[in-house]
Order: sequence, then C-alpha cells, then structure tokens
Amino acid sequence: MFRLEQMVWLLIVSGLCQPTWAADGAARAPRERPNFIFILSDDIAQGDLGCYGQKLIQTPRLDQMANEGTRYLQAYCGTSVCAPSRSSFFTGLHCGHCPIRGNYEVPPEGQLPLPADTVTIAEVAKAAGYATATFGKWGMGNFDSSGSPLKQGVDHFFGYNCQRHAHSYFPTYLYDDAQPFLLPGNDGQTVGQTYAQELIQRDMLAWVGRHAEQPFLLFYAITLPHGRHEIDDLGVYADRPWTERQKSYAAQVTRVDSDVGALVDQLRELGIDDNTLIVFSGDNGSSFDPESEMGRLFKQADNGLRGYKRGMYEGALRQAAFAWWPGTVPAGRVDHSPWAFWDLMPTFVELSDAETPPGYATDGVSLASYLMGGEAPEREYFYWELHLTRPIQAARFGDWKVVRNGAQQPIELYDLAEDPGETTDVAQLHPAHVATGRRILEEAHRPDPNWPLQGRSAEHSRRAKEAWLITRERVKQKWAPEQAEQRDLTQP
Repeated sequence: MFRLEQMVWLLIVSGLCQPTWAADGAARAPRERPNFIFILSDDIAQGDLGCYGQKLIQTPRLDQMANEGTRYLQAYCGTSVCAPSRSSFFTGLHCGHCPIRGNYEVPPEGQLPLPADTVTIAEVAKAAGYATATFGKWGMGNFDSSGSPLKQGVDHFFGYNCQRHAHSYFPTYLYDDAQPFLLPGNDGQTVGQTYAQELIQRDMLAWVGRHAEQPFLLFYAITLPHGRHEIDDLGVYADRPWTERQKSYAAQVTRVDSDVGALVDQLRELGIDDNTLIVFSGDNGSSFDPESEMGRLFKQADNGLRGYKRGMYEGALRQAAFAWWPGTVPAGRVDHSPWAFWDLMPTFVELSDAETPPGYATDGVSLASYLMGGEAPEREYFYWELHLTRPIQAARFGDWKVVRNGAQQPIELYDLAEDPGETTDVAQLHPAHVATGRRILEEAHRPDPNWPLQGRSAEHSRRAKEAWLITRERVKQKWAPEQAEQRDLTQP
C-alpha cells in the first residue's frame, strides 16, 4: 500500500525560501526551489477519509500523509461546486472577484472561459522558471477559447476539458494537450474497457518523471469520486452488502488514495520528496444529503456541520485538507485555523520567490510560515458566492459568519465559536455584526454581467440548455471529435 504522506493536497510548492520550521522543530533550508503540487479531488469530503473518522472506506495512504504532515479542520474551498472552486485556486481570487463564479455551461463543449487577461498561478510559475501541468478535469474554457489551459500558463494538459464530458469515467475520448484521442471499448454510457483515471494517472506520473530535475507546478484535478460512480474494479468492496453505487463510491475514494500514494512513492524514488509541497483537498464539502443512500451508509456529513454541496454553510465549504512536505511541514499537527483556496497563489509566490507578472492580483494571503508551523495569517474576512439559479453569498469575519441565500433574503448570523454547526441564527441579537456582514457582502462582490446577483441571465440559461442538449445527443451517438486519433494505450 502507499504511504499516506504522499498524498492529499498536492500543492507542491517549490520555491526559494528559507523555512524556519520543520516537522521535528529544527530549522532547515530546502535543497532548491520547491515543487508545488495541488491535488483537488472532485467531491471528496472530510467524512470520506479515515483520518477524519471514516470507518468503512479505506484510505491508508492519505491517512499516512496527513499523519506525516499537517491536517486542517477549517480549510475552505473556493466555493461549493466544481468550476468556480477550481478557478478560485487557479486565479488566487475569491468568488466575488473571480471570473468564474458558478458552473456556466457553453455549447457545444466546455464551460465559460477564463478571460485572456487573467493572471493564473500557472503563469506565475512559468515566469519563475517552473514547468507546469494540469491533469484531470479542466472546465475553465475549451481549447478554441481564451480559457484554454494552453493559453493560461499550462505547459501540458491531459484529461477532460469539459465538465459535462467528465461525468463518464469510460468516455469515448480524452485530450492530450489539445489533441483528442479515442478510448477503445468505451461508449460513454456504461462501464467500458478503458478507465480514464488509469490513463490520467499514468500520464501524470510520466510527466513528473520527465521533470524531476527542474522545479515544477502540478495541478492534479482528480475527477474521482464525483458522479457517475463508475470504476473498473470494486476491489475490497465487491462483496460488501451494499448497493452498487455505494460499492463504486467507496472504490473511487480508495482509488484516489492509492493513486496519490503512487505519486508520493515516485517522489521518494526520484529523491525529490523533501523538496515537494503537496496540498490535498476536495473542491467542495460534503456531497450528499445525510439522509441519502450515500449519506446514511458512509456518514460523510457526520461531523456536526450543517449543509453540503451547493450551499453556503460550513458543511459545504470546509474541506478534507492537509499539507505534506517532509522535513518542512510539521508532522502530526492538527490545526483549527481557517484558510482558503485563494491563499495558495500568494503562498506559491513567496515560496518560489517568483516575480509576479503584470496584472497579478490576489485576494489571498501567504500561508508559507503557517504551513511550516507558524501562526495563521490575520485577515479581515473570507467571502464566498455561488451562482446557481439564485445566487447565494456568505462571509466569515473572526468567528462570525453571515449567510444570505439570495439577494432578497434576510442575512443570517452564526457564532462559529459557540455554534460551529450553525444551528441558531442570532442575527436579531447582534445587529452590529449583521451590519458588518452586510458591508462585506456588498463590497466583496464585484459586479460582473455574467454573474448578476439578481439571478441567472436569460443568455446564461439559453446557453446552458443548448449545451446540455448537445451533450445528451452526443452521448446517445457515442460521439468523438473527428480529429480524435487512435493510439496504442497498452504502452505507457
């Protein structure tokens, strides 16, 4: 089995820094600029991992990594669904400023693209001399748009460009950079012969092997365990008295565990593990209603927190997250301080000593000293918004949290110090805190025609409907791009 210290939060930051904290308390300096790996597992939650209390799903490698590094109890995602959460990490902006603030589907394939003038963490890394790559799910613009990964600082991309396409783990095609290629034995509708995650993992490991002699930034946006819950091997769960979906979900989580473990093993074999920072996380909090088929069995949300995916309560925003960097990130530490995805961009800038390009901006603060064992940085507030049919907002300042479930809805107020489960709205008792929260909700939201607080635009609705109709028709036709090439996938 894989060691747990090689996994989660593959935020591998390689930089020119002099850490003053180490796992054993002794000061040390990295051999060279550190690598930075951010692993973002789609829909994995705190309650899925053994190190957070999961009893039925096996995650030995991730648990080991968390024990060999620092595990966080109040790490926050960008927001509580796929594309904007990834975009918040990639741009260093919270969702009041980020150009992607919801899942905006566009036809015929892809999502609303990042604008051409966006400064991404990949562009910052390239400017600092890093090799850059993204594997898994992109969802921030098709290859013919300004949001193509190859136009946003990514040297190499491998996986799914479109989130809709990524709903199948046995798709008819994937992308190697902008070149589609066919996956034999797959129809995109059922469990087939060629498992996409196997190919993505293999390409990722090969890329790391090719770039072991130079600093690199790797964004591993693993599609597992997002639905559909499909896998090529149920493993130890095959004979459990569960439904097929439950078996598949557990096997998906354990596959994340073993794949991250394989990456850690490779880093050790290459001799670069002690110069690589890995940050592991999910892209939103709990994915399932506690009373659902998954929720009842795995108790994913049995952590006392309210809410799950697509919400603004703590159960939707707090992540399974840890940092691993042997000899630099303290081992065995469990930390309760809050931080968020948009903090990772300035963290990388500090650790890599990167010269930021023109247009660079971030809502985050560097976590460099904090990751090494210091105190969490101070800040005025955290802010989230999410654009569903009805936009929702939240902000945290100190231990106070406000939630507004729609522009015309009242502001709710919670004291997270006394009530982390957000069971009691105390807005009527603390009007001054409500006023502070209202000010933050107003000032943190930068108006954007794609993301009006009044609700989804007619154009957005029209494009999303057209995009999904095309996707469903393509699935029926077992469609693949005309330029998709055939490859011998038996060879690494």
